[in-house]
Amino acid sequence: MELTLSQKDAVTELINIGYGRAAGALSELTGYRIMLEVPEVTMHEIDAIGPLLESRINRDVASVNQVFSGPVSGNALLLLDQTSALVLSHLLSDEQGVSEEFDTNAKEIITEVGNIVLNACLGVFGNLLQVQVTFSVPRLHIENVTRVLRTVINNADEPLSYGLMIHTRFRVKAGNVTGYMVIVLGIASLDRLLLELSRWESRQLK
Repeated sequence: MELTLSQKDAVTELINIGYGRAAGALSELTGYRIMLEVPEVTMHEIDAIGPLLESRINRDVASVNQVFSGPVSGNALLLLDQTSALVLSHLLSDEQGVSEEFDTNAKEIITEVGNIVLNACLGVFGNLLQVQVTFSVPRLHIENVTRVLRTVINNADEPLSYGLMIHTRFRVKAGNVTGYMVIVLGIASLDRLLLELSRWESRQLK
């Protein structure tokens, strides 16, 4: 299944709004201007997402995982390779140099970044699509992409079939950090999301 051009444009616009809010919140938190590039949005069957990500991230990833529920339910993840996660955590904490150690402080920073980004994006989906969305507490895991996705699939309340893969870059000061956001949905939730996207697009034309 593929998104139509209209659906892709609508999702990209919503994610952009969410990223704008997340960047504002992170900038206020850190005192530095943080920019998130325009995301690249693609739809894939769940079994294809792991190989796609592994072709781009060949090390363990720091993944912030947040379950959301409501008329549209699923699992949202922010994925950063360990190098990017460490760079981002040092930029946000203003520490000098980049350590190879992913310590408690780095884990707390990346979890908070994930919480801000995922909540902003999912919140925009809920508000603008006019559906009620509730969130779980975000969880940080450091493991390979295959294990991350297997855990998501095994713990889901419904069979997960598709995922929106959203690729962007964080820019903080001189830093350039590449990250991926993945929203994994079951068939029923995907159908509802596409329906609500269509309704939202219709409201924009009035």
